[in-house]
Order: sequence, then C-alpha cells, then structure tokens
Amino acid sequence: MTFPRASGVLLHPTSLPGPHGCGDFGPAAFHFVDWLVAARQSLWQILPLGGIGPGNSPYMSSSAFAGNLLLIDLAELQQRGWLDDADLQPDAAFSDARVDFGAVVPWRMARLQQAAARFAQSASAADQSDFAGFCLHHAGWLEDYALFMTLNALHGGRDWCDWPAPLARREPQALQEAGAAHAERIAFWKFGQWCFYRQWKKLRAHANAHGVKIVGDAPIFIAGQSAEVWARQDLFELDAAGRAQVVAGVPPDFFSATGQRWGNPLYRWSAHAAEGYAWWIERVRRTFELVDIVRIDHFRGFAGYWEIPAGEPDAIRGRWLPGPGAALFDAIENALGELPIIAEDLGQITPDVDALRKQFGLPGMRILQFAFGEDGANDNANAYLPHNYERNTVVYTGTHDNNTTQGWWLDAAPALRQRVLDYLGTGDGHDIHWQLIRAACASVADTAIHPLQDVLGLGAEHRMNLPGQGEGHWEWRFTWNQVRPFHAERLAGFGALYRRG
Repeated sequence: MTFPRASGVLLHPTSLPGPHGCGDFGPAAFHFVDWLVAARQSLWQILPLGGIGPGNSPYMSSSAFAGNLLLIDLAELQQRGWLDDADLQPDAAFSDARVDFGAVVPWRMARLQQAAARFAQSASAADQSDFAGFCLHHAGWLEDYALFMTLNALHGGRDWCDWPAPLARREPQALQEAGAAHAERIAFWKFGQWCFYRQWKKLRAHANAHGVKIVGDAPIFIAGQSAEVWARQDLFELDAAGRAQVVAGVPPDFFSATGQRWGNPLYRWSAHAAEGYAWWIERVRRTFELVDIVRIDHFRGFAGYWEIPAGEPDAIRGRWLPGPGAALFDAIENALGELPIIAEDLGQITPDVDALRKQFGLPGMRILQFAFGEDGANDNANAYLPHNYERNTVVYTGTHDNNTTQGWWLDAAPALRQRVLDYLGTGDGHDIHWQLIRAACASVADTAIHPLQDVLGLGAEHRMNLPGQGEGHWEWRFTWNQVRPFHAERLAGFGALYRRG
C-alpha cells in the first residue's frame, strides 16, 4: 500500500510525563497529540501496547491481544469514584526521568485492584452494560488471558508448563474448576483490559480527529509465558511437556557480535497453514482495532527465520529455516483486504525478503544512522543513503533500538563523522540531530519518523533500548520542560518545506 507523504514522531506512551511513575493515557497523552498537530506531524508511532515481560520489554508481553495495564490513567478512575484522592499521591521513589518499574508496577497494580473492587460494588448500570459488552466482544482472547494471568500469579510466575499437569494441559474440568474458584481475580484482569481499551479508544479518537494517525508495532514472535502459547500449544514448536526446544533470535549483526537470543518459541507454521492462518488473521484484525498503521517487527522472519537450540546461551549457533512466505500474507489480505503495514526489514536482508515485501507493496524501513559506514557515502548499493531510497519507504533517524542521534554522533569515529558532513554538505555537526531530521524529511521516502529524543537533541543516556542487554532499558521519560517552542516550529517548517503536512 502506498502511503501519503507525511512525517511523525516515535514515542512510547510510558515515556510521557505524569505524576504516577510512568506515562499513561492521561492528560499528557492528549497534550502530546496537540503538540504533534502544532508541529505539523500526522503520525504518532508507538511500541507494542501489550504488557511488559522479562526486562520490562514491551516485546515480550503476556498476551498478543491484551493491553499494558500500566498505561491506564488512574486519575480517570478516581473521577469515576473508584479511587480516592489519597490513592493518587505519588510514591517518593517515582522519577520524572525514568520509569522505576520495581516501584511503579506494584503501586499501580494495587490501585487497579482497589478500583476493580469498587467497580464491582458500585458500578452504574451503564458501566456494567459497557463492561459486559466489552467482555463479549473480546471473549475470543479475553477469557484465556484473564484465566492465564490469574493462574500465573497463583503459581508465582512459574512457567505454565510447570503448573499442575491438568492446568498445563488445559483439561476442561481443571479449567472450569479454576474459573469458579478464582472468579473475582479473573474479573479483575477483565476490568483492567476494559479500562485500557476504553481509555485508549478515547485517546486514539482524539488523535484521529486532529489528523494524527497511530502507527502501532506488532512483534512477529510472542512470549512463551503468554496466554496465547498456553491456549494454543499446537501452534508453536513445543515438546509434549510444553517446553520450547528451539527459540527465536537473529545471528550476529550490527547490534550484537553474538547475535540476539530472544528466547521466544517458534511457530509451527504447518499447523498455522492447516487452519488457513486463522490465528494470524485474528491477531492482525485485533491489532487494527487499536491502531491505524502497523509496523511488523522482524519482517524478514516471514521469509526465513533463525532457529536457535534452546540450550544455547547466545544466538551464534543457529540455522535459517523457511517462513510461511506469501501464503500468510495472501490469507491475511483475502480475509481483511489491503492493509497499511510497514515491514521492518532490518538485519540480514536477502533477495527473498525484498521480493516478499514488494509482492505485497509494503514499505520497508531505512535508518539514517546506518548510512555512513565504511563503504562511504557515495555507494549506490547502500540502501540507507537517501539518494538510493524508493518512495514506498519509511525513513528514521534511528529507532528505539538505536542510540540517540547525539549519542551516536559523539561515539562516531572521525572518519565516519567526516563522511556524514561531506554527504550532508554542512558545517561541524553541532546540530547533527536536526541535520539528519532534515535529510529524512527532504528525501523521496513517503514517510519520515523521528524519535522524540532526536527532536529534543538528547544524548546517549536517553536511549530507549540496547539490543542484546536484558536489563536496564525501556525506562526513558521526558518532561515538558525539555520541550521548547522552536522544537515544534522547526518540525512544522520542515513539514511545510518538504510537503509533509
């Protein structure tokens, strides 16, 4: 699908300002949309909206369908009478600059539990009806999710394959008994999802009404400790006990000399094909209920994926295996029509990956920080240099996995810096972040997206993630004090100059 010429900003909602330890769907999110409009930006790209997993990563959620309960605006629940003013007093451990997940998670979850209890006691008839309708509409995933989360907590977060065998194997009587015994706790998880979806729907409507589209993110793989893997064990490469013998990742690349061992279970693609890729169709359908455009992470895995023996400590020893290829996207397109999908085609991209992307007209990604390696700035084979772009492309200064542009520039060798300056035809690079944003906006690529850290000119200490490191990331936040009028004015000027309004 061809996208209109546009530009936008990459910012995950957890990075927004706010008093309760992490960004959420409260007033700061609506203000950020208004700021995007003032900056003449029509796209807001986010990371996956699912709950966080190991290392607090949004790419290892406990569900492919459920939302992150940390994003719920607690003040809105207080306005409905489900929390008191005293409940909203921030914890002293909270930081405006970082998400302290160790403090934020228990604090927010305790208040959600209190709100759920008060909702159960005193909800209006209208709210009860809306909640019931939500549960019915989402029953296909919500029932398994709520039961999984309940059982996961009861068993101390142990892998589901280590639960009592009747529950791990999903014997109907065991599931029925667990549902009856823990009905109140199951209702809590449903209540949380209702709050998440209800608030996100309002925020997205505000964005759309002001000409801003949401660019979502769908990880290709899902966490092994998730409701969907537990519920559909037949669709994943698991042994009889439910354990993965092989896991997902990528071989050594730009980001890591030992590759990236993600640890997700791999899909049993033959089983997906046998049911007409119904699970994937439903996943894509539900994702587009939340966002306007979807970036599919690790698109190359659909052409061929890296299989790593589960016992390996890193991703060096693995092998390439063929993915589902065009059959999957034919099934999705036949069921849902042509969709606005961005293919994250980074890493070891082979001709079959390019062919698959182009067959379905999906724009690929280009990262400006990758454009100035040892091959030099005039190499016509360098796909990341702007003069080699195709129109059906999404260009970034960097992504959530990159260093900030200022951090990248300070770490760069003198020869690389000179290649950048020669290519851009500019001075000393003191405002390199704006120079790369301008290069992205001026390019022929239909879409240009900039991390907010680059718009603000922030250094390496503000990066969001460092691939290959499991802890200490996904924590970055900004404050409105860091945002000056010229940030929006300059973005708006580029939007007008390069017809990205």
